[in-house]
Amino acid sequence: MKKLLEGEQLEKRAKELGCDIQGDQITQSTMGCFKRADDAELQRRVIEAERSFRESRLWLLALLSAIASIVSAITAIIAVMQK
Repeated sequence: MKKLLEGEQLEKRAKELGCDIQGDQITQSTMGCFKRADDAELQRRVIEAERSFRESRLWLLALLSAIASIVSAITAIIAVMQK
């Protein structure tokens, strides 16, 4: 089982994946700043982003498989018609 990242490593991975690392707004601040999301929330966001990336790669693989099947079927039809 993969160990979940924490702290700075988690924040770095979240940024690499393009995840929003902001948490709740700091209400006392006049500038409307946001504090960093806690580790549990960032872990959830990172896991979700990694899953999305994996799914997009699987979609591409499925599309390529479908194209290969169509090419194979056309080749088989041409081979049968030439006999």
